[in-house]
Amino acid sequence: MTIDLARPAAPVSRRSNPQVPRLDSRGLAAAVRELAAADADLSGVLRRWGTPPLWSRSPGFATLIHLILEQQVSLASARAAMDRLEARVGAPTPAALLTLDDDAMLEIGFSRQKRAYARGLATWILDGRLDLDGLSEQPDEAVRATLVRVRGIGRWTADIYLLMALGRPDVWPRGDRALTVALRHAKRLDGDPAEREALELAERWRPWRSVAARLLWHLYLSEIRPPGGRAPR
Repeated sequence: MTIDLARPAAPVSRRSNPQVPRLDSRGLAAAVRELAAADADLSGVLRRWGTPPLWSRSPGFATLIHLILEQQVSLASARAAMDRLEARVGAPTPAALLTLDDDAMLEIGFSRQKRAYARGLATWILDGRLDLDGLSEQPDEAVRATLVRVRGIGRWTADIYLLMALGRPDVWPRGDRALTVALRHAKRLDGDPAEREALELAERWRPWRSVAARLLWHLYLSEIRPPGGRAPR
């Protein structure tokens, strides 16, 4: 079953550009109800666990650095590294990060590869190649295309930034492991869906794929995640 796009859209707060809606708490609740009415499996998730949180992160340099730190490590390790970075430089800025030498970044928790990614991101911002503030007024595909030009920022990182930092309502983070596992459970599949299958399933949830992702993360955290397992990022 697909969502009837002719139905009134759930409320979202909008900026000056009508192409860039931002999901808020009221919009999340309304979109969850719409998804549950259209999809029995998501309705079951809602019935068992309720409306998911409006997981969000502050837009800007610090969040992208945090996402880089989270790549291929536990969330706890990334959070600890972020705490050490903030203790060292305060609120992370591109200029402040570039004052750190290799030894300092290693002590904080940056591998050699992530150190290069973080410094590259900082340099792009300082020399004007990347305007993070301007992303808030750009449509999703433009934001994604801009971010993935920066070394170390792939499709998943850009999607999470769109979903959690910019609050976009219709983003599906490709390759997210927690979502893959939650999809298998919610849809009672024989195995984990391949990326193409997951994308096809998610197409049914337009224009609220970000909301469906939050419902499935809620399912993963509440019912599936093993003790000590990773939370959604």
